[in-house]
This record gives sequence, C-alpha cells and structure tokens, in this order.
Amino acid sequence: MKKIPLLLLAAISATTFATAQEKIDTNAINKIKAQGLDHSKVMDIAFQLTDVNGPRLTNSPGYFKAANWAKAELQKWGLVNAALEPWGDFGKGWELKRSYIAMTAPYYRPLIGFPKTWTKGSGGLKNAKVIVIKAKDSAGLEQYRGKLKGMIVLLDRTDTLKPSYKPDANRYDDERLQKMAEAKPVRTQANDTAAERRRRQFANQPQFGRQSRNFFTEEGVLAILTASPSGRDGTVFVSGGGAYGATDPENTLDVTIAFEDFMSIVRLSNSGYPVQLDLDVQTEFFTKDVKGYNVVAEIKGSDPKLKDELVMLGGHLDSWQASTGATDNAAGCAVMMEAVRILKQSGLQPKRTIRIALWSGEEQGLLGSRGYVKEHFGDPATMQLKPEQAKVSAYFNLDNGSGKIRGIYTQGNEAVMPVFTQWLEPFNSLGAKTVTVSNTGGTDHLSFDQIGIPGFQFIQDELEYNTRTHHTNMDSYDHLSAADLKQAATIVAAFVYNTANRDDKLPRKELPKPRP
Repeated sequence: MKKIPLLLLAAISATTFATAQEKIDTNAINKIKAQGLDHSKVMDIAFQLTDVNGPRLTNSPGYFKAANWAKAELQKWGLVNAALEPWGDFGKGWELKRSYIAMTAPYYRPLIGFPKTWTKGSGGLKNAKVIVIKAKDSAGLEQYRGKLKGMIVLLDRTDTLKPSYKPDANRYDDERLQKMAEAKPVRTQANDTAAERRRRQFANQPQFGRQSRNFFTEEGVLAILTASPSGRDGTVFVSGGGAYGATDPENTLDVTIAFEDFMSIVRLSNSGYPVQLDLDVQTEFFTKDVKGYNVVAEIKGSDPKLKDELVMLGGHLDSWQASTGATDNAAGCAVMMEAVRILKQSGLQPKRTIRIALWSGEEQGLLGSRGYVKEHFGDPATMQLKPEQAKVSAYFNLDNGSGKIRGIYTQGNEAVMPVFTQWLEPFNSLGAKTVTVSNTGGTDHLSFDQIGIPGFQFIQDELEYNTRTHHTNMDSYDHLSAADLKQAATIVAAFVYNTANRDDKLPRKELPKPRP
C-alpha cells in the first residue's frame, strides 16, 4: 500500500473534520462542567476506596469491602442493576494481618519491608541468621544444601544505587503532546497486553530465579529477602509472591525490603559481620469462594430505539498490598464513579444505556475485564461473537494514575479521531486537546479492543506514577491530585454522554483475527 504524505494526510483529516461536524449539546456539557468542577465528590469517593477500605487485592476482604461499598453508593445515586458479578474462577484470597522486620545484629535497626502477596507467614516472632547466597546457577546452590533450614536468605548482588537528577513528577509538555498527535498508525495485535509481554519476558529469562526459590522452599528457609533497584528513599516496589490457584501450595515467605536496607545487609554479611533479623509476619488465605467478581451498575437509556445499546466506562478496583492503591487504581475508579454521579446529578437523560464496571484481577492479567467480555460479547480466541457485541458503542478506561486528562488514545481507530477532537474542544482550556492514533497497553480497554469493540484509554499526565506510586508502599491518598481528578471526571462524563446521545455508534476498526 502506497504511503500517504503527512501533509496530504493532514489535509484529508481536515476535510473529514470539516464535513463531519458532531452534534454537541452545549447545554448538557455546561451542566456537566458545573457539576464536575464546582460540586465534585471525586475525592470523597477516593477516600472511601483508599483510607477507609485499605488494600484491595483481588478476592481479599479489602477488595470485597470496597466492592460492596461501591455497589451501595452507585445504587444510592440512582443507578440500577448494581451487582457484584462473577466473571470466572480466580483463586485464593490473601490478607496481610501483621508484618514486622528489624535487624538485631550487629545492632538494632527497624527495616522497611513488605511481604509479597500469597506468601505464608513466619509462624510467630522469629529471630534468624541471614545468609547471602553466592550462586549464579542451580549447580552453585548445591553448596548450601542442608544448611539453610530456618534461615533468612537473599541472593548476593553488586549493583549500587544510582543518583537521579530528574524530577519524580512531570507533566506532558506541548512538544510531547504534539508528537503524540502526529503519530502514524501502527498495526499491532489488539490483545498484546503488558501482562502478556511480561509473561513472555519472564518465560525467556534464565530459570535460575525460579530454581533458587524452589531450592529455598525445599531447604525449609524461614524467609527470602528481595529488593528492587527501582525503589529508593524508602519507596518499595512490591507485588506478587507466586501462584494463587485454589489448589496451589503456599508460597515461601518472601519479603521485599528497601534497596538501601538490602544492600546494607549484603555489605555487612560479605565483610564478615553476622547479621540477624527479627521477623514476625502473619498472613491469611481465603478459599471458601475462589471466583472473581466485578462491580457493575447502569443508567438506563431513555430512547426507545437506542436504549438497548451500550456505552461502557470503567477502571480496575483491585490493587496490591503495600499501600491503599490510590493511583493504581482507586483514582480511575473514583473518576468513573464520579462521572456517572455527575450525569445523574445533572438530570441528563442519555439515550443509550450507560454501564459502569469496576474490574478485579487486572493486576494478574486483565482477568476481570477479559472474563466479562468473554461472557457478554464473545471469545477473542475464536472471534465467535455474541449479539451483544454489536450493541456496544464504546468502552472508556482510566488507569494511569492521578494526572489530569490531556487527550485520548484511539488505538489505531482513525475514523474516530475527528469526533474526539470536537468532543475535546470544550475542555481545551483545561489542558485536554490531544487525540492520537497511537495504541497504549497494559489495562482493561484492551479486553474490549481485542473483541472488536472500540476501547479507549485517556492520555494522562504521568505525575509521579512510574517513579513513586505504581505498585509501591507510597501509593496512598496523599499522592492524589484533587484538581486533576475533578478535570478527568468531568471530561469522562462528557465523553460518555456524547457517546450515549450520538445518532450513530462510534466507528469501529476491522475485526481482529482469532488468537487461540
């Protein structure tokens, strides 16, 4: 296919834009802006999801507490068909009940550390010797056979903390946004999610990581210590600790500690100073119900001809365990809940039905949204579609932290670009004007995109998402930006309303091919 010069492409886009003006209800947009910017409840919602309900690991008590609160709140606002809907089998729930770790020799010092999910406890307060394992393959581990029972082990490392001269938080500047707007379409598989890429990367790595963990388990170690050089200054990146299937055995206690603490232990041990730690970790597993559940609710459509069609919006409710999952992703859920509250409170009557979904299992591979899509719309493995697939106009997602919306990714859907450009015009003064044909991955809109439903993720300012809060002990309410979340909820409400009231459904891309 012959490439179209960029200037010609721009001219074609301008012509399309000029001949396809959208019908925008200015009065409705003004009501949405007034409610969203002047009477916002987004931070109240975020407070409930974070400080009040705590961490929300899928199938944990914290998750169900938050999910039931969200369901009740949506019902209170007047949404209907609110439910915790099962999407399939997930596995064990897990909750951290107690965690204490401190160095006791050669002197006392409390350490910053968090157990990984789905790992067992210590069996009470234990004091144990630390052994630094100097091995690079399974053969190297053999020298430690029979010597590790009841010990705390960590793999030797020689890297050092690198100073950073970049700010922790940043916003998109005009140059970066312009490059995004000028991006050319790149044809990729719709279901090439970040989780799948991580799985492929893990599969291609040497087997030593898994071999060493299996060896330590066989040897009966008390605990494994790990650290991530991505963390610094007390920030600990910590997430999963192993398999969580209903019949999987318990994982050996694995505690991620601050990089500075980890390297201090390594230096002491390697210099001949014996290190001992106090460790007291209590965890609890839940196996009574191993299904996963999403929260769903609806604003019913008002148009007799269009009310059976759908507009969906959502974000993932589940989080990791080291903090309260504020930017990942209570922020997105609070924005989506606030968006439907805005629509109800403004008294607007959408023509199509609007359905909100708060997903579980996203952190383990978009499991909640994938299960939902397979149940309601079709199987991407075979591309055998259900009748409901044709009734969905679009799905809108938010899951990139607390930053304001700067625009939207169209996932290669070029036909929708002039539509979204016009929908953003009332919000240009709030910093949102960029429409990019580019794809973005790693979150729940991909579950819809891979079955041929237009699925979109908004462009958000990064703030400190990747440097401080994403999957860390710093992901708390205090790292939320109230002004940004108000802006985001207002824009989402407008996009959802415009989609619900548009004469036609949003244009679609060509159906993806089956991916067995």
